[in-house]
Amino acid sequence: MKVNDLTCLIIFGSLLGMCLSGNSVASQKTAKFGSPDAVDNRITADKQNRNLPIKEQLSAQGINLALDYSMITLGTADNLPGTADNASGGMARFYGSWDLTGDDSGNAGSFVWKIEHRHSYSDAEPRFLEFNVGGIGLQAPPFSDQKGRVTNLYWKQQLNHGKSTVVAGFLDATDYLDVYAVASPWTGFVNFAFSTGNSTIALPGDAALGIAGATMLSDSFFVIAGITDMESDPTSPFSDLLSESHYFKSIEFGWTSSQEQIFLDNVHVTFWDADESLFMNQAEDSGVNISASKMIGAWLPFVRVSWAENGSTLGIDKSLSTGFAYYGLGGEGNTLGAAVNWADTATEDQYTFELFYLLKLFGSVELSPDIQLIKNPANNPDENLAMIYGLRARVFW
Repeated sequence: MKVNDLTCLIIFGSLLGMCLSGNSVASQKTAKFGSPDAVDNRITADKQNRNLPIKEQLSAQGINLALDYSMITLGTADNLPGTADNASGGMARFYGSWDLTGDDSGNAGSFVWKIEHRHSYSDAEPRFLEFNVGGIGLQAPPFSDQKGRVTNLYWKQQLNHGKSTVVAGFLDATDYLDVYAVASPWTGFVNFAFSTGNSTIALPGDAALGIAGATMLSDSFFVIAGITDMESDPTSPFSDLLSESHYFKSIEFGWTSSQEQIFLDNVHVTFWDADESLFMNQAEDSGVNISASKMIGAWLPFVRVSWAENGSTLGIDKSLSTGFAYYGLGGEGNTLGAAVNWADTATEDQYTFELFYLLKLFGSVELSPDIQLIKNPANNPDENLAMIYGLRARVFW
């Protein structure tokens, strides 16, 4: 399945046309398109049940600011000879949005930014530690040693009384692509097998120049599409813009019980197409993702299926994940998550199990112990079962 550039641009142009055409049903509710880690969504979630007078005063003037520092430490058992059996790192982030246009109808225009410093405490970067046990996969991919970088720098325009959103600038495709509630490497699963695309999508860098749009087609059905530059470098975002004409394109059709429940009650199918990328060292590829999740009381069961034509990212062309999250266990804001993934690799089937528990403390601290078991690690045929364990922490304002 190869979607050509012209077709993608026509589809995306049609989407923007729908966004701009208006909606006969007025609503005062703000759109919640984007992942839980999209700037406005993360700020909103972190403000819950907290008294922050300074932030509230700024928010009343349309300025939403946030700071956080995150850390992760991971250890392994049964790793390959000569490889590190642990890795740790951290990142500092300053992010926010500034409403510069709009009125009470919900059609606000905002400038959005996220600036980060990503660093390793160890010689090994946490994101690559799974390879040290012979597994094929990534661990919390943002935890790298890239140092200072720009992740978001874009304009966000809401339309149709908050029913539609268009963003343009430096985007993170995982903020709008194949989203579900526990994909976040900060607050959800650590293993990328349970995040965007189940490790199959040939993603651009997570600060790519592009444009994306989303709109509710009815009270329950929505569409999201985007096109971004495959060669954007987040550590030097303004150099060689669009120099190679290599793009990542996607379009997603979905259903939700209501726009306010779009993270939780969500069924969608995502079609994507990626050109060859020199910066990402990836061949061209395309594929399909299907995801379904539904809130049932405090439980959120989910199932996610992914297919890539060439498996160009990690050598995985088919992947299936299923599991659940349980909210409120031991206190408001806490989350228990468990899931299993099957991946079709070039050698044999690899299975990954992960269990994590997100614990909120003092209103502004999160701790997440995590354990993973990898059965049949694809690049370690001498081991039947390998283990990765760790602790993740985040302090935020």
